[in-house]
This record gives sequence, structure tokens and C-alpha cells, in this order.
Amino acid sequence: MKSFSRPGAVSAGDPDAGGAHARVRGWNGALALAFLAAYVALEWVSFIHEHKGFPITPWNPGLGLVFALMVFGGARYGAVLFAGVIVSELAVLQSSLAWSTVLGIAVIIAGAYSVAAALLRGKMWLDVRLDRLRDVVLVLAGGVAGAVLVAALLAVLFLLDAQLGLVDVAVAAEPLLVGDVIGIAVLTPLTLRLAFSGRASSLRRWRVLSLEVALYVAVVMGVLWIVMGDAAEDGFKLFYLLFLPVVVAAVRFGLDGACVGLALTQFGLVWLLHRYGYDVGAFTEFQILMLILTATGLIVGVVVSERENAERVARDAEARIKQKEAEAAQAARFALVSGMASALAHEINQPMTAARALARSAQHILQTTQPDLARAEGNLAKMIAQIDHAGGVVRRMRDFLRRGHPHVSTIELPGLIDDALALVLPDAAAKRIRIDTEGFRDLPLLHGDRVQLQQVILNLVRNAMDALVAARTPDGRIRIVAAKHETPARIEIGVIDNGPGIEDALAERLFQPLTTSKSEGLGLGLSICAAIVEAHGGRIWLRARQPGATEFRLSLPLDRSQPA
Repeated sequence: MKSFSRPGAVSAGDPDAGGAHARVRGWNGALALAFLAAYVALEWVSFIHEHKGFPITPWNPGLGLVFALMVFGGARYGAVLFAGVIVSELAVLQSSLAWSTVLGIAVIIAGAYSVAAALLRGKMWLDVRLDRLRDVVLVLAGGVAGAVLVAALLAVLFLLDAQLGLVDVAVAAEPLLVGDVIGIAVLTPLTLRLAFSGRASSLRRWRVLSLEVALYVAVVMGVLWIVMGDAAEDGFKLFYLLFLPVVVAAVRFGLDGACVGLALTQFGLVWLLHRYGYDVGAFTEFQILMLILTATGLIVGVVVSERENAERVARDAEARIKQKEAEAAQAARFALVSGMASALAHEINQPMTAARALARSAQHILQTTQPDLARAEGNLAKMIAQIDHAGGVVRRMRDFLRRGHPHVSTIELPGLIDDALALVLPDAAAKRIRIDTEGFRDLPLLHGDRVQLQQVILNLVRNAMDALVAARTPDGRIRIVAAKHETPARIEIGVIDNGPGIEDALAERLFQPLTTSKSEGLGLGLSICAAIVEAHGGRIWLRARQPGATEFRLSLPLDRSQPA
């Protein structure tokens, strides 16, 4: 463990962030040992510069890794950081410090970051998924605050212990502070996104697009080689070339791309800085630039991810709305059939009764000594026709009530109207209402969902019938008319009745949900009709509302790309 400071990554864990949280919620010894080993290994890799026996290389990746665990799993995992500091001091740095000093270092580092993690989890409500800009800013701000606090406390410890002088503290403070912050800024978001937030699958795009990733790595290493190969002053100027690949990765893959791109850039930068033998001063200046690049990349990445999440939420909401609309439409179809149930039962029962009588008659003829086979055959033919009629009613009802995704097909309008009226005519006859059709000859084909358009026609006809019955209109009559129009090419269908008309106040909001004039109506029929017609690129409106000539009209385009 680097003796002077152990900055902590700040990232607040969502207590219900999926299966990963279930594994980390309680103390997980195997996980703790794995992170402890990773911490010590990263401390060994990043131990390059020292000052009077103290490591001051401005790069502490192990801290960012372990602090992500603390933030997600809880302050209890501060024990991993405490143990890591002690093991690193003794095994990696081979420190000659007194045991009391080593323990003091470990207590300061682990204690400070345990408090920071607890505050983020409990007070800041940081979401470890880092889906919002707020959460990323908290991570960066927490890293800076934690690094400042730890650096200050360690400086006081060493001054009191006479391990370093005031000048030595000033020399060591800046690289240690920068190293802690950059370790948190790069490794903590990556660890939270990849290991703990259930986002491993979201990085699948990077694995699939291996060629693109390889190209990205090559570009980053090429730019780093150019930067490191020049004189220090020119290298600082050229460093900003690294913004291009990092920002491209953030734009292409959101925060996941930014995290991976920054990690690759950081490790490549450290390797080249070490290879070219840069001193701690130049190393620190490059790391400050890297910190600026990290903040930029993370912010760009999270903004892109926020936009993608917003679009996904909008798509999900739209899908749920469409599902609810489909369920409401199906419920409306059931309500329509429920209102026609007695008439439909009569319509089915009548041919079945006739078929039964014809079958008995044919049976009786065949039982005579000299059967009239021609008459028996005629009865059987009539019986089959009656059964077919009943079966047709059942089939139309079944098709009308079916549930599923809209099925667009080519529709002959006369056949659609005939099938719709077959469901409503028995009820109309029982209520002494006449239904006529006009203008349905020589109409062009339509493209749409047959059942949905049947539902629109049936809703309009049923509403007209209910109005006629409620007003006790004598000689109730409904006319369904159709005509083709040009500019744009469309078919208009009107449903006209000689009922009592519609009041002005009601007419203004007829197509709004929950608007109805019926005592037992739900007020969904016309709003569902409007949604269906609009989904077909058309429109529906109340053309006339006066008594004796109320007309609803709907317009359907012949070319779906041109709204009616």
C-alpha cells in the first residue's frame, strides 16, 4: 500500500442493484480475498517513484478498485482496504516504519474511505449504476474530497511522527493526491459498471466489436507513443490528441465506452511514462491532464447513456401504452359481443334447430319401406347449409374476439362490412332497426387490420342502435355509406342514423376517454375507434349531430404513407 495516501473512490451502492448485491450484501470472504489480492498486485505494479522511502507515484489503481467494493458492499469492506495497506507496506514497499505508524496509516486510509462510502450510500443516495450525471459527479467529487482528507491526515501523522519534514510533505503531497484521485476516477466507475451493477452484459458490444476495440487500442497507443516520444513540453501539447479517441468511445458506447477507453488510456500512459523514465514531476503533470481527460470522458459518456436510457424508457412506455390499448380494444370487443349475446344466441340457435328438424325428417324418410331418396338428400343439403350458417356466425365471433398483434392484410371492404353486420344484424332485427348499406360496389382494396376495422364499424353501428333504442325512435334506420375520394386517395365511410342527435357539449369531447352518454357505458369505445383509425393513417370525426341525421365518418388512406 502506498504509505502516504489512499484515496477512496466514491460511488454509492444501490441496495437492490440485482444479483451482484445479493452476493456482496453480507460479508463474502472469497470476494474480499480476491479484491485484497488485486489491490496488492496493483500496488506492486504502480510502485515506481519514492521520496525518502515513501512511494509518491501519482497513480493508485488499487484504491479505486477496492473503494468500489466498499461503496457497493458497505463499510464492512473497509477491512479489505485496511489489510491491503498493511500487506502492501510490508510485502511490496518493504517499509521500515514502526508498526504503530503502519497501523496509523491503515486506520486513516480505511477509516476515512469507510466514512466516505457510508455517507454516499446513506446520505447522497448514489446509484452504483451511474446512469445519471449526478452520480458520476458525486463519484468524482467524493474522490477529490476523500483524497484531500486522507492526504491531510497522513501529513499530520508523519509530521507528528517526525518521519517527514514540512518540505518533504510539500514534495510528496501533490503526486499522492493526484494519484489517489485519478485511481478513483478511472477504476471506480469501471468496477461499478462492470462488476457490481449487473452491466457486464452491457459491455457485450465491446466484445462483439472486437475489431473496433482493437482499432481503438491501436489509436490510443499510437497517440501515446507520439506524446511520449517528443520532448516533455511538446508532449504536453500533444496530449490533447487523446481526447479524440476517448470522446469517440464515449459517444459510441456511452459510459461503458468511456470507462473502458479511459482505463486503456491510463494504463497505456503509465506504462509509457515508466518506459521513458519520466520523473515524478512530469508524471504528475501528465496525470493532471489525464484527470481532466477522465472527467471529460465520464461526463460525455454519462450524458450519452442518459439519452439512451431516456429513449429506452420512452420506447418501453410506448410499448406498454400500445399493450394497454390492445387490451382495452379487446375488452371493448367483448363488451360489444356481450351486448349482442342474446341476439347472437338466437341467430345460432335458429339454424341449429332447423338442422335438427331436417335431420329427423331425413331419418324418418330413410326408415320408410320405400324411402324418397331425393327428398332425403334435399333435407340433408338444407341441414348442411343451416349448420354452415351457424358455423359462420361462430367463426366471425371467434375472429372478432381474437387477441394478438395487429395483422395487416389486403381487405375487400364489402366483405369486411358483411362480416361485421353478420354479428350485429340479429340484435338489430330484434330491436326493429333496419340497417342498409350504400356505395360499396367497385371500391379499391384497403390495407389494414381486418378485425380492428370491423371493431370500428361495429362500435359506430352499436352506438347508433343504442341511441335509437334509448330515444324509442319509431322506424329506426341506420345507413352505412362508402365512397372513394381523391387528393389524397382515400375511402370515406359514414354511419348515419335517424336518432335523437348529439348535444353540443357532449359532441366536443366524444373521442376523449371516459366520455359517454350511456348510463352503463365505460366511455372507451369512440376513443379506441379513434386510436385504431389513426394507427391506420386515417381520422374519424362527427360530421353531423342534428336529430334525424346524425353521422359519424371515418377516412382511411389508400396509400398508408399519405395520411387521409
